Amino acid sequence: MRQPIYKTRPVEPNPARFGGQRINDFIVMSEGFSNCYLLQTPAGSIQVNAGMGIEAPVHRHNFDAFSPAPLRYLVLTQGHVDHVGGVAYFREHNPGLTVIAQSGNTEHQAYDSRLAAFRGNRSAFAFTDKFASAFEHYGEQGLTDFPAQDVPQPDILVDDRHTFSLGGLDVELIAVAGAETNDSLVVWLPQHKICLTGNLFGCPFGHFPNLVTIRGDRYRDALTVAAAVQVVLDLGAETILYGHHAPVQGRELIASELTVLRDAILYVHDETVRGMNEGTPLPTLMAEIRLPPELEVGEGYGKVSWSVRAIWENYAGWFKHESTTELYPQPRSAVNSDLVELAGGAQRIVARAQEKLADGQYVEALHLLDIVLPAQPPLPDAIHAAIAAHEGLLQDSANFWLSSWLRNQVKVLRAQLP
Repeated sequence: MRQPIYKTRPVEPNPARFGGQRINDFIVMSEGFSNCYLLQTPAGSIQVNAGMGIEAPVHRHNFDAFSPAPLRYLVLTQGHVDHVGGVAYFREHNPGLTVIAQSGNTEHQAYDSRLAAFRGNRSAFAFTDKFASAFEHYGEQGLTDFPAQDVPQPDILVDDRHTFSLGGLDVELIAVAGAETNDSLVVWLPQHKICLTGNLFGCPFGHFPNLVTIRGDRYRDALTVAAAVQVVLDLGAETILYGHHAPVQGRELIASELTVLRDAILYVHDETVRGMNEGTPLPTLMAEIRLPPELEVGEGYGKVSWSVRAIWENYAGWFKHESTTELYPQPRSAVNSDLVELAGGAQRIVARAQEKLADGQYVEALHLLDIVLPAQPPLPDAIHAAIAAHEGLLQDSANFWLSSWLRNQVKVLRAQLP
């Protein structure tokens, strides 16, 4: 009987720490916000991914502890900042280094750079404490000078497939759009049946992909992600070195997990499309579409309900055909004061929200509290009730993004108390 792999693997990404790990006789792993790998050969080394700029010295230190050989190639599995930020640093320390990426890399880096401030601000709730912990760790190890974040220009861009050899090691690079970016590049070592995927299926292996992030990103197409899973499935890998956490080993295990992941994505896609064609409201689809037991995967990074909405909106856009007000700039909050007046005062709304809390209806309570929380001066009873609602939702959350948001909202709300 299948035991889903996500139950035995961590979820959260964390910044690089000093200390690498040997995977086999020629591969070293340095974990970080996205893992970096060093492939050793008699003719020099190949590195996969460069980490963020601040992480690059840590990755280099970790690799140098295992190999003094010169670095010949640096392969980028995608254009996210935690994969490309350290490229300039590695170029500086390795003259003649050849950097390879998928042909969509330039566009993706431009897209990321265009929204750097927006996305940085909207990601802070999940990563501020992690950065603080990282800088404390680096300082304890004597690292205080950090390279700037790079926006590199690769030397070789791969449109479809690209092969090369170094020191007897054959390397095949496969361009494929994936769950996180359109510029994903898979590294395949055919002699060893090892596949380095980066975050091709999303952040943690064995979990449903994040088809749109709550920090703000463009939608990821479900069928494109399923096709990416199929590309790796067809390789018949015996080891997958993923973008986060430990290797995944065993041909049968990998084939089983990838088959279930592919079928789970297709199931959610097809059920969403069926519901759209039948006229089922989006909230109903989000509430009712669930994976059958045989397609169980984790929801620690992406969630099925969020993905239902992402698929719906990726196909249909933002207009839900539910209210004319959707077509105008005035938000529902524009009538908050009217609702308070009609209810006979803010305290009556807070009292009804507290009744919802007592029944465990945390989201419904927050709908009510959103009407009165902007009041000035702040209403302590409303803030306390909102804190309780977020803490109640947190008890039932095993998702990294959702839990990070809920914890941060509790922190923000507590800061508003007199």
